[in-house]
Amino acid sequence: MLFSLIIPVYNRPDEINELLESLTAQDFGQPFEVVVVEDGSTISCEHLVETFKDKLTIAYFFKTNSGPGDSRNFGMKQANGDYFLIFDSDCIIPKNYLTAVSKALEKEFVDCFGGPDQALDSFSDIQKAINFAMTSFLTTGGIRGGSEKLNRFQPRSFNMGISKKAFKASNGFGTIHPGEDPDLSIRLWNLGFQTKLIPEAYVYHKRRIDWTKFYTQVNKFGKARPILNSWYPEHAKLTFFLPTLFILGVDVAIIALLFGVYFPIVFYLDYFIVLFFTSLFSNKSLKIASLTIVAVCIQFYGYGIGFLKSFVLIQLLKKDPTVVFPELFFKK
Repeated sequence: MLFSLIIPVYNRPDEINELLESLTAQDFGQPFEVVVVEDGSTISCEHLVETFKDKLTIAYFFKTNSGPGDSRNFGMKQANGDYFLIFDSDCIIPKNYLTAVSKALEKEFVDCFGGPDQALDSFSDIQKAINFAMTSFLTTGGIRGGSEKLNRFQPRSFNMGISKKAFKASNGFGTIHPGEDPDLSIRLWNLGFQTKLIPEAYVYHKRRIDWTKFYTQVNKFGKARPILNSWYPEHAKLTFFLPTLFILGVDVAIIALLFGVYFPIVFYLDYFIVLFFTSLFSNKSLKIASLTIVAVCIQFYGYGIGFLKSFVLIQLLKKDPTVVFPELFFKK
């Protein structure tokens, strides 16, 4: 089985350099190829890719900007492998990644898998706090951090594998972004393909974003989910409402406090105390634990507000998603 590694990149040559460097250190004993797709960047990484041609079997392609999903599809069409591994450009790949994936697929083959993400010691404190917020069981149920307590895992496209057969049958990613990865997972299920989590296939996801960019990202995640629920109502879950209920509950708790009712606000205080000490235990840093509280507040508020707005417009008022949220859709 030949692995083709698909990496879309947009104006991030430094990131692609770190990622490719990590691929040169793989302990995998079989050949693999790397396909870099420049998605209409104004800051090219072609010169960096050239420096790796004596270390990796690597190809570089430039295309007009049409979003990460379409760029991944483009890369898979150019690739020679029969199994595609997809990474975001801000990932660093552990040296045993390909070996772990190969062993897992040999033991139990599946046409699509996803892996978790972790943080390196070299990451900034904000990056570590955001990583904890995005991977902790206390915030997301651990679905990005390696939880296997899911009947059907929806791989995330920063760390995903898909067979050539499944790609051809599904036509790959759609035009929605974010949300293109759960959309693909559900379409694969409907075609009879299986997905799973491979906990050993983790990557270090650097997430080079500040607080403002983090808010924008999670807000878009929130907006995308009701759109997916309207497309695939059979896969909608009550848990998708939790961030919105959380932020609405804060308002209720504050109002209750004004009337001398303390229980709701105590509940929230207890939650953040548990969150703080869990992060402190995990990261061994008071600063990161404190930043975790900031990250989770931004995460819940951004996602919750985005979800609520989208739920009203898309699922209650039946508006066209491409009209009310054009920022979520790329044109090919």
